[in-house]
Amino acid sequence: QVQLVESGGCSVQAGGSLRLSCAASTVITRPYWMAWFRQAAGKEREGVAAIASDGRTSYLESVRGRFTISQDYAKNTLYQQMNNLNPEDTAMYYCAAVRGSLDYYPLRRDAYPYWGQGTQVTVSS
Repeated sequence: QVQLVESGGCSVQAGGSLRLSCAASTVITRPYWMAWFRQAAGKEREGVAAIASDGRTSYLESVRGRFTISQDYAKNTLYQQMNNLNPEDTAMYYCAAVRGSLDYYPLRRDAYPYWGQGTQVTVSS
């Protein structure tokens, strides 16, 4: 079982930046994928960014160039640097993980069995 704990969410003005962190309770043996999802009020949860244990990444088109996903193997921690935030980025952000390889689109919600509790990001105009 993998427990994930997110942190770093807060309120920020449009144009600002935030870095989210997700600490895993145990080392996830490779290969694996980890990802950030978000869910805005009244909307479906959507995949934002994903990273494989070998460093491959995948991004939602609307955040490409503004968000960067990264990982620190030594700390068992996943990060998401978010720049140039806009009000449409307001959502609860969740960290997710899956052991093994993914043979399909890595931002599919149903690919991930392990989830954190989420951290709220609010962007005001």
